[in-house]
Amino acid sequence: MATVMERIQRGTPTFSVEFFPPKTDEAERTLWNTVRSIEPLDPAFVSVTYGAGGSSRDRTVRTTGRIATDTTLTAMAHLTAVDASMDDLRHVIGSYAEAGISNVLAIRGDPPNDKDAEWVPHPAGFSYTEELVHMVRRLGTFCVGVAAFPYLHPRSGDEDSDTRFFVQKVKAGAEFAITQMFYDADQFLRMRDRIAAAGCEIPIMPGLMPITNPKAMERGADFSGAALPAAMTERLEPLVDDAAAFREAGIDLCVELSQRMYDEGVGNIHYISMNRHPAVVDVVQRLGVAATPAV
Repeated sequence: MATVMERIQRGTPTFSVEFFPPKTDEAERTLWNTVRSIEPLDPAFVSVTYGAGGSSRDRTVRTTGRIATDTTLTAMAHLTAVDASMDDLRHVIGSYAEAGISNVLAIRGDPPNDKDAEWVPHPAGFSYTEELVHMVRRLGTFCVGVAAFPYLHPRSGDEDSDTRFFVQKVKAGAEFAITQMFYDADQFLRMRDRIAAAGCEIPIMPGLMPITNPKAMERGADFSGAALPAAMTERLEPLVDDAAAFREAGIDLCVELSQRMYDEGVGNIHYISMNRHPAVVDVVQRLGVAATPAV
């Protein structure tokens, strides 16, 4: 399987898509409809998330492995250190290797049930992402990515400490980063500039999600950890009672933000799909980065 680094370094703008492992048979059918609809568009890669404390570990391994073996897509699996011992993590990494997965996004992860709670390491686990990155690199020939935070990591005291911890993850072996979801382009660019000023220039991919309904607007603010920019809410709030107009405005905003990212030199944008394809398909086709029209 190709690595994420190989796939994003094509010399032209690319995109990637994030899924989460399904919990029911119906959800699995929805996911695979999405996977098959996105496959002809030739994303650089697709990723599958991983629940806190291993709550979706087996489904993540199974789903990512099936993508790797049954489709033409390059697959990446998430891996978190929450509530996991080093033995647990070795087992998961081995399962990824056996499933033919060669790309891993290593993240420390949020506390289960309450992402804002105090983070407590497993007694036999890791305290920092850089330790997890070291382990993944040591146990196989994986291409490893990490997270970046335009609004600062929730537990970073200031920009200097946030930058320092990010650089440590890169020194541990990370080759690329994907940001926490954001909607403020300037916040991303400031983060990228301060990381580059520290001598670290790995690819940092924006994590974006099209806002297509009022519930997604609330979810976007929660996932990003910051209020949506005023300019976005001013365009969306008057349309909350008009589903079609709201969706169109949300797609417009995502296309505009994505184009700004490409114009600023970003090579790949990572779209959070919520396991449904229409909004992501609309965005990438309007941007002209999809290989073919979707079926």
